[in-house]
Amino acid sequence: MGEKIAIDPVTRVEGHGRVTVHLDDQGKVEDAFFHIVEFRGFERFVQGHPYWEAPLLVQRLCGICPVSHHLAAAKAIDQIVGLDPEDLSPTATKLRRLLHYGQVFQSHALHFFYLASPDLLFGVDAPREKRNVVEVAITNKELAKKGILMRKFGQEIIKAIAGKKIHGIAAVPGGVHKTLFPEEREYFLKDGDVPSIDTMIKWTKEMVDFIKAYHDQNFQWLDSFAHFPSGHLGLVTEKGELELYDGRLRAIDAKGKITLNDVPDDDYIKYFTEGVEKWSYMKFPYLKDLGRGRGWNRVGPLARLNVSESISTPLANKELLEFKAYNGDKPNNSTMHSHWARLIEMLYCAEEMKNLLDDESILGEDLLREGTRRPEGIGIIEAPRGTLIHHYQVDEKGMITKCNLIVSTTHNNEAMNRAVRWVANNVLDEQKEITDGMLNQVEIAIRAFDPCLSCATHAVGKMPLKLEVYNSDNQIINQFIKDSN
Repeated sequence: MGEKIAIDPVTRVEGHGRVTVHLDDQGKVEDAFFHIVEFRGFERFVQGHPYWEAPLLVQRLCGICPVSHHLAAAKAIDQIVGLDPEDLSPTATKLRRLLHYGQVFQSHALHFFYLASPDLLFGVDAPREKRNVVEVAITNKELAKKGILMRKFGQEIIKAIAGKKIHGIAAVPGGVHKTLFPEEREYFLKDGDVPSIDTMIKWTKEMVDFIKAYHDQNFQWLDSFAHFPSGHLGLVTEKGELELYDGRLRAIDAKGKITLNDVPDDDYIKYFTEGVEKWSYMKFPYLKDLGRGRGWNRVGPLARLNVSESISTPLANKELLEFKAYNGDKPNNSTMHSHWARLIEMLYCAEEMKNLLDDESILGEDLLREGTRRPEGIGIIEAPRGTLIHHYQVDEKGMITKCNLIVSTTHNNEAMNRAVRWVANNVLDEQKEITDGMLNQVEIAIRAFDPCLSCATHAVGKMPLKLEVYNSDNQIINQFIKDSN
């Protein structure tokens, strides 16, 4: 029996994960696993509650992406009260979309500027005390300032619509409970406490230019690091455009062949199932017809751009064409290109927010619609991290009897494990001494997926890192510890 290396927990992600690398008798990497080691069971907690409470309850899954769960649950509850997405009033739909774009915008800003940029700016081998957003602010004050204000803009959009930046209430069965007031709309159209939406578009375009310049200088590392073939899944419009709020499910394989051909999202249960492994609380979704080995998909910004043929807004669409041309218009399987894709999505969200804020009808008073009760509802949106599914069944009294949640990070479970194995085989195997920089590369591969482990297992955890090396007798022979500071 060989040795085992454990990284526990992984840092600069939302939630608590653990990585183990198993070595054979010759000290070579035999296998590697990304374990999700906490569990809270939200799918059971919501059972017995009335269906109208679901959009409020599920927000407590996470403090990073509560809006995503709120809206996915709301879309499901709309169906339970007898309404499909097209049945909602135009004003209600536009307000929900504005809320959603604000959420994606602020979440992408959080990930890029706070979590990912230290590795990009300082390198994988930088001292751990330098790999944080404070050092980013010291080194590149303008970049950090824009990142903070861009995230604030998205949060202010959320606050205006939902009442609070975190765990507010906007969507109710059949629509929304409040319109946007003229003074609230004006707040985002002119520079003031927060820069205007026009400034947001300008700055986001600058960030896309920044990442493209970074790619020009570091393409060898970015193209090859954690590169592996995978399927890709996301929502698209009937025209094949990028869609974040309401669309059809499309999946392609690593070579671009369509494996799920724009099916209605309500039919997800016909096509997907979930596998389990004894070493993780997080499940492994895959397409039934392809099986566990070939039917898994990445989700999130990289996958969404891969499955989309175009983007409806002009600036983001121009960047999408350049992004696709970089890889010869073939699916992009380079994990580190997720950051580039993420910034293109931010640009799309900024353009869409401007379109909605410029639309006078978003101030309308027609907010609620009614339908005929149904026993089941399914809500699917594209959360910042990828495809998010909420599925509820209720009894005749309106109490939730069954809940199934497939969150973005769960879809990415297999892909994150593949990324960890890539680093183990290509980095750990090449170096005999375990270093902080080496361990950071394992985390970089995971961080590129922007995982929210709290959502995936419905748990929260601490953020130190602990690595242990075991000999063949399962005794600790070396230990590496890094605290949360």
